[in-house]
Amino acid sequence: MSRYFTLIQAEQQLPAVERAIRDAVALKAEYSSAENNIQKATQRIVNLGGSIANRDQFMAERSRRDAASEALQTAIEQIHGFGCQVKDLDIGLIDFPTLYRGQEVLLCWKLGEDGIRFWHGVEEGFRGRKAIDQDFLDNHRGDDIN
Repeated sequence: MSRYFTLIQAEQQLPAVERAIRDAVALKAEYSSAENNIQKATQRIVNLGGSIANRDQFMAERSRRDAASEALQTAIEQIHGFGCQVKDLDIGLIDFPTLYRGQEVLLCWKLGEDGIRFWHGVEEGFRGRKAIDQDFLDNHRGDDIN
């Protein structure tokens, strides 16, 4: 079951979410770097007819990739645990579900933005972002959390 946020509730979660998404973005970069090195090493092995040029380095990259993958999964689970959705780890894009005029929409925040200033429909995505205005503020709601 989705959690729905008011803008205020989402903004209150933002510091913890920001720390977690920063970690996730860094871990994705670490994973990608290790995976790229593994692919290059594999291609060298193929080009050399199956011999391994530096087995220790290859195994170290696999360990680095696997550790980053595990830590990344944990970071994503932590973000989902806050009730928000990870949309893009390359730019640190997060959505917080909310209800606007009775329809589910998403409060949209990107790493580096100083607060949540945009929303979009579920099917619209980042390109459909609209500025949060007074009409939105007056007609959106979240879960009643006591």
